[in-house]
Order: sequence, then structure tokens, then C-alpha cells
Amino acid sequence: MENQKTDITVRDNMKRKVLILDIDGTLTNSEKEITPKTLEALLDIQKQGHTIIIASGRPTHGVKRISDLLQLERYGGYVLCFNGGRITNVNTKEVVYQKCFPKEYIAPLYEYATVHDMGLVTYEEDTVIAATRIDEHMEFEARLNYMNLKKVDDFVSYVDFDVNKCLFTAPIDTAFNFEKELAEKYTGLLSVYRSEPFFIEVMPPGVDKAASLEHLFRIIGIDREDTVACGDGFNDMSMIRYAGVGAAMANAQEEVKKVADVVTEKSNDEDGLLEVIETYF
Repeated sequence: MENQKTDITVRDNMKRKVLILDIDGTLTNSEKEITPKTLEALLDIQKQGHTIIIASGRPTHGVKRISDLLQLERYGGYVLCFNGGRITNVNTKEVVYQKCFPKEYIAPLYEYATVHDMGLVTYEEDTVIAATRIDEHMEFEARLNYMNLKKVDDFVSYVDFDVNKCLFTAPIDTAFNFEKELAEKYTGLLSVYRSEPFFIEVMPPGVDKAASLEHLFRIIGIDREDTVACGDGFNDMSMIRYAGVGAAMANAQEEVKKVADVVTEKSNDEDGLLEVIETYF
């Protein structure tokens, strides 16, 4: 594993530590699966008393399969979803932290989607709720998260529940311009960024993985120095900077590697996560 800083030290292995894992491109391989070797190692460190937190942009239901495989309910792990919009204690099912979408923005976002012929969805329990006609990107989102997909006639009236994220879909060649325009329009009011070339995520203001982890650590009494965060994408950069050790996968975006303390030699398709586990746990 390539070290980018010289002041990183391996802490006492007998002390309880926390491993924070992004899913896609980090925990799972290109087939969206956890390899047997990685799974065995993750179960082993939990048996030793360490804690695992899944930190993903996915909705809560979309993380359940991964959470079940890692046995987070048994070992008392946590799931951070919607890029930090909601954190759930898997054992107790308690939502320990949540930041909701300001309801007054639902109508103008829907109007923006219809004017620009974009797709727009949000999430309700195990269902992706489509505000506009269903497109291939919405179908991909539902399939990835093992969720149902439903088009509603009156999106603005239908959304009377807590919302952690809205998601625009747009053609790759126009999504960048839409992202820029939305970010400027809602500066300081909403968080706007692309998670995929065709996905524009809209979150409550101030939501990112690091900010939510800080709230959680305060609640459960964990020092950030005792945490290791692993990721590969732009939305992982905040937690990689924040954790005691921030690790970027070999397959990570170059910008992510630049802010990491360490970069694995192997990719997510080569059990690169094992390097982090063996070094710090």
C-alpha cells in the first residue's frame, strides 16, 4: 500500500476502532459483490470488537443486502445513507441522525425538471418515486438498490413524508450544465452535485459523509483518531479527509487519491480493501 504521508501510524490493535466503508467501487467489486476473502476479513474484525459503518449515497433500503451480508445487526454496526442524510443503528433500527430536505423546494425542483425535460425521483421506504416519466436511469437506480419504481401523478402533493434526497436524471451531454445551473441557483440553500454522469443529486444544505460521521461519533463516543475511512469517489473525499486514516482505493478518482493518507496497491476487483484491514486492524 502506497503511503502518501509519513505521519500515519498503526494504533493499538486492542483498542476499539471504526472502519467506514463506501460501497460501490470500494467494498464491492465491479459485479457489485463482496468477495469471500473481504467478507471473511470484515466479519473477523467485528468479532474482535471493532465497528463497521457503511457510508453510501444509496437509500437505506438499497444498503440492506450489504448490511445483512456483513451481519451489522448482530455486531452493532451503522448505516449512513443518502451521503449522510440519515444514519441508522442496524441493531436497534433507530435513526440516530437525520437531516431532511426542505419541503418548500419540492415544487420548484419539480418545475425545473418539467421545464428542462429531466427526470426527477425521490425515495419512500422500498420504492423509488418518479415525478416524471420513467427513464432508463431511474430503472438503473431502482435495480441497483433492489427497490420498486413507481410513477405518481401529483409529485408535489404526494411527497408529504421526510425526504433525504432528490435525484435528477439527464443526458450525459447536458447534465453538467444542469448541475452547474442548479448549484448556482441554490447556493447555500441546497447541496447539488453529480454522482454519475447522468445523475444530479440534490441534498439538504451541509450534508456530506464527514459532517454526519462527526454527529455519530459524538453520540457513540468515538474519537476520529480511531477511525479509518475507505472510498473511491468524489462524495467520499470529505470522510477520507476527516477520518484518522483516509484510504483511497487504487481504482479511485485521482482527486480522491490526492486527499487520502494512503492508497491501496490493489483495486476493488483485487480485494484491495484487505490491505487496509491487515494494516490498521
